[in-house]
Amino acid sequence: MPDETLLMIGTRKGLWLGRSDALRQRWTIEGPHFPMMEIYSCLVDTRGERPRLLVGASLSWTGPQVFSSDDLGQSWQEHPIGFPEGLDASVERVWQLVPGPEPEVVYAGTEPAAVFKSTDGGATFDLERALWEHPHRTEWGAGFGGQAFHTLLPHPQDSESVTVALSTGGVYQTHDGGASWEPRNHGIRAEFLPEGQQYPEFGQCVHKVTRHPSNPRRLFAQNHGGVYRSDDEGETWVSIAEGLPSDFGFPIVVHPHEPDTVFVFPIGGGDSRFPPEGRPRVWRSRDAGETWEPLGEGLPEAFYAAVMRDAMCADTHDPAGLYFGGRNGSVWGSADSGETWHDVAANLPDVMVVRAGVI
Repeated sequence: MPDETLLMIGTRKGLWLGRSDALRQRWTIEGPHFPMMEIYSCLVDTRGERPRLLVGASLSWTGPQVFSSDDLGQSWQEHPIGFPEGLDASVERVWQLVPGPEPEVVYAGTEPAAVFKSTDGGATFDLERALWEHPHRTEWGAGFGGQAFHTLLPHPQDSESVTVALSTGGVYQTHDGGASWEPRNHGIRAEFLPEGQQYPEFGQCVHKVTRHPSNPRRLFAQNHGGVYRSDDEGETWVSIAEGLPSDFGFPIVVHPHEPDTVFVFPIGGGDSRFPPEGRPRVWRSRDAGETWEPLGEGLPEAFYAAVMRDAMCADTHDPAGLYFGGRNGSVWGSADSGETWHDVAANLPDVMVVRAGVI
């Protein structure tokens, strides 16, 4: 079916696949794939002749694996991912899977904090050794979810440039294909550090970073306390949190066709990890964070669940679709860039990641 929409929903107990047409009003949900496995990352890779699905799954007694499917989930192939021999480390979770700018290149971000690169579509992965051996690594901390590279942003035009982020450690960047990595955190406040020490070179608890491919020098970040924009590819950051009900949250998503349009899902900080007043709202800015507006038509009045860093995404339809999944097992979708919402799925396990593709 032309312009069919596929939604991958990763949970703490398996993967579900949602299918709809271009209107995205009615969905069929099938699953679970990988029951009882934790799904922290997935990818709808549409670069080839046919779409490839990638999934980062882990089971406590077997460890993590990357799975791929070239037939939309009818069958799956298993691919190991791990550190080279001689390193005293083992991969615990695969937190991120993203395509690179070149065909067959896929990046993976893991816990413990490491980045791996595949040049064969996700069949095999090699460690980005210089980042693993970075002198800052021994001082990186672990957030409540664990220490992980959860953000990987390959530059859309420059295969030598990649921006990454971890919790806790901050934003790092390479411009030489991974031979060296530099922190990019100037202007980002680490509110959990003592007064006078809250703007360190690294150590910030970044929750997510995004950008639009047509303007790759502009980055948007949602932090543990703080929403930021950089107009110089992470050299400096400015706060864009004014106008939001809370500067705490996990996801941040850029509109696929509008580089100045960005979405966040604010929740309370350490005292209440649910939306302010228990009312779920996606907040949208159409001017790169200068002003914000809430979007909630069709969403429930009461919603006491968080939306995690990779549990919100957009599709590439026009108008664009927007999706989020909650830790209460519900998934919500919008076919008009967040203006109106409808339920896509309910009563699933704890949703950790949603990814959409037009196939």
